[in-house]
Amino acid sequence: MSSGAERSRRAELAAFLRSRRARLSPVEVGLPADDVPGRRRTPGLRREEVARLSGVSVTWYTWLEQGRDITPSAQVVDALSRALALDQDQHRHLRGLAGLTAPEHRTPVADVATRLRRLVDAAMPNVASIYDRHFDYLAWNEAYTRVRHDPAGLAPERRNLLWMMFTDAENRRRMVGWEQAARAVLGQFRAAIGRCPEDPRAERLVADLAEASNAFRQWWAEYPVRDFRPATIRLDHPEAGRLSLDLFQLRLVEYPDLLMVLQVPAGAEDARRVRALVSTR
Repeated sequence: MSSGAERSRRAELAAFLRSRRARLSPVEVGLPADDVPGRRRTPGLRREEVARLSGVSVTWYTWLEQGRDITPSAQVVDALSRALALDQDQHRHLRGLAGLTAPEHRTPVADVATRLRRLVDAAMPNVASIYDRHFDYLAWNEAYTRVRHDPAGLAPERRNLLWMMFTDAENRRRMVGWEQAARAVLGQFRAAIGRCPEDPRAERLVADLAEASNAFRQWWAEYPVRDFRPATIRLDHPEAGRLSLDLFQLRLVEYPDLLMVLQVPAGAEDARRVRALVSTR
């Protein structure tokens, strides 16, 4: 970041802190009310009150509000967020202004399942599915079931893209270039869970897959890391014949921890065959 951009970021951080502090009263953050109401020279909390609530020195907090060249840690920024009673959106904004990654977000899947299903159904006749950060299936449409496979046929704890890629024999037979695709998915998974270390679900998933699949165990030991890259997969479908599908990945703004994957027919003949396949049921 250029020096000018860095100064602008620090100035914006300072302005945001001042604006949030001015909107709070002592009572709102659990402090005693003023003995004499109306005696405060400035609205909202005092700097020393925010500093005390956050566990930092008044001088250090004052420097932040002055846009000084200091670097707050994630722990301090999160403490400031709590002290200023920020909501989720404001907390994310504060971390961005401080040069930090957004706070971890976990979507309550039970609350959004119907909405996700409507989304993938709206993508018909394109093949669509939605995964969480462990690549567990959350929603898929009829095209996914007919063209790829039916996740409902897997046990709930194995309803996962990696389980499908590495242990489903029918999927492996259908995929032209299975190894390349499986390695790409594995690298994306490793990159994803690397952002959330000490994740019990991820640890169990890796252990179980390493026991179930020799390929997974061997390739995992190579420590693959790979972000998504546009790709075209090819399938030899038992009913539709050869299909080429272009892959797209989309992040849902309101659910940033979820991933929607679209598999779009690469050509007119592929589209015709997918439509025919979906319409036969």
